[in-house]
Amino acid sequence: MTLKIEIGARAPDFKLEASNGERVKLSDFKGKNVVLFFYPKDMTPSCTTEACDFRDRSDDFKGLNTVILGVSMDSIARHQKFIEKYDLPFLLLADEDHKVAELYEVWQWKKLYGKEFMGIERSTFVINKKGILVKEWRKLRVKNHVEEALEYIRSHGSAKL
Repeated sequence: MTLKIEIGARAPDFKLEASNGERVKLSDFKGKNVVLFFYPKDMTPSCTTEACDFRDRSDDFKGLNTVILGVSMDSIARHQKFIEKYDLPFLLLADEDHKVAELYEVWQWKKLYGKEFMGIERSTFVINKKGILVKEWRKLRVKNHVEEALEYIRSHGSAKL
């Protein structure tokens, strides 16, 4: 059975190992907005910039009753190194078998230096307090993205999401 992810529908729930050593479910965060961002790989330039941008605005998101969760195929050990090196204040989730990336339809064919391969397409999803997907950005550019996500949550009001 394949779920189709769409705005206005319930976001697919999942359970993944988190950088805090626990297994977390999306539904654990009911009552809070969730910014779920998928990125290709820890420690790479664009992924580091994106994670640090979220880090730098994490208090603003927290003030809007919003949790930030990052997802990649990296192992928990690699996530922990990434968190320590860049002082990231949010959970990173290990989707090593890319099942959650598939659920969110971000497991895509990519092309780099003329080679094609499957990988995570950089994407962000906003899920409201009731677990409903309210916004998505796909194939996004890192520059100004975190500001755009924060502005979306601000302009839609934490209470309205």
